[in-house]
Amino acid sequence: MRMLWAAALLIPAALGILAQNEPGAVLKYPLPDALVSSDGKPVRDAQTWRKNRRPEIMRLFADQVFGETPSARPEVHFRVTSTDDHALNGLAVRKQITVYFSQQETGPRMRLLLYSPAKSRGRAPVFIGLNFFGNETVNADPEIDLPEVWIKGQKAPAQESARGGNAQQWQVEKVLSRGFALATAYCGDIEPDFAGGMEFGVRQLFLRPGRSKPADSAWGTLGAWAWGLSRAVDYLQTDPDVDAKKIALIGHSRLGKASLWSAAQDTRFSVVISNESGVGGASLYRAAAAETIEHLNTAFPHWFCVNFHQYTGHPDRVPVDGNLLLSLIAPRPLYVASAELDHSSGPPAEFLSAVEASKVYELLGKRGLGTDKQPPLNQPILTGTVAYHVRDGKHDVTAFDWDQYLAFAELQFGRQ
Repeated sequence: MRMLWAAALLIPAALGILAQNEPGAVLKYPLPDALVSSDGKPVRDAQTWRKNRRPEIMRLFADQVFGETPSARPEVHFRVTSTDDHALNGLAVRKQITVYFSQQETGPRMRLLLYSPAKSRGRAPVFIGLNFFGNETVNADPEIDLPEVWIKGQKAPAQESARGGNAQQWQVEKVLSRGFALATAYCGDIEPDFAGGMEFGVRQLFLRPGRSKPADSAWGTLGAWAWGLSRAVDYLQTDPDVDAKKIALIGHSRLGKASLWSAAQDTRFSVVISNESGVGGASLYRAAAAETIEHLNTAFPHWFCVNFHQYTGHPDRVPVDGNLLLSLIAPRPLYVASAELDHSSGPPAEFLSAVEASKVYELLGKRGLGTDKQPPLNQPILTGTVAYHVRDGKHDVTAFDWDQYLAFAELQFGRQ
């Protein structure tokens, strides 16, 4: 494996920001600066950012963290398998779509669930995100198909009792009542979340002849999920009920990591929401009070590319960090959210990451967070292109979170 170093100006001032909020949650090492190139030259204008520094950061993440996403792709095609114009007691139009990842329809495929508001005037803006346990878990709707799901490495039929089991994290009726559509797919359809899952997922379609495993710089499972999200957008661009220019991408936890990487690569996501995506997402490898690279690579060795494993025990050597990942979303609207008791994600580190990414937004003529003081619990910052809140409670997606995301999307999409 190659050890890749990036000579960048580091940010000693960042060390003091976290200490104001939580004395134990300080950086162990200074951060790489989004506005200093690997050759040490400062980035002072938008053109230099777009033509030089942003592509450089993208290459670092692709080569050293998430792995390189294949540029070519198999014959992706879609089939709408069911439509109901009066779903959820007339509140929604429900469509279920199969996204085939190749011409061989027996191979990996993704089942996309799409709810659109039944009384929408024209095309509706849409929230999209992956779910953890199957489409049937996002709502108790009895007509959602019950596919097979991956449970502890085994594929098994979903049970009726699973319906709506994760509904509070999705707030489907609330989203629809505010005039938004909602699209979701099960991450395990793209690739199961366990070591060895590649055998059953989309990455197998891209292995070069004679290879049984990917190269050291090739994509991991997070990269596969990110790719799958873009294929869902491919479909949404064809759907007459959806405004494909107003797509808000939401990701929670590990799916938040994948969502940020997907949005970095695919600018069709016009609003990006990180809900407690933690280390490897919005948070920082270099934070003292957060999940470690060692834990990520030990517990989830399939998530990142092989090259990333060289940084186990050496977070100071990673040429990028969460602040640089967030900077790749600029100038599109970005919401970073934390939870007080989500210690592995490190709320102060997630906030600091958003503060540092705000510098890129400001370079591009947008307002970032506008402060380096972490707000009190349950008091969102919604005034800029970068938004943030830390709420009370644990690692989760709650009704409070959705209230803020809907308000933010309404502001960004010009809806009242």
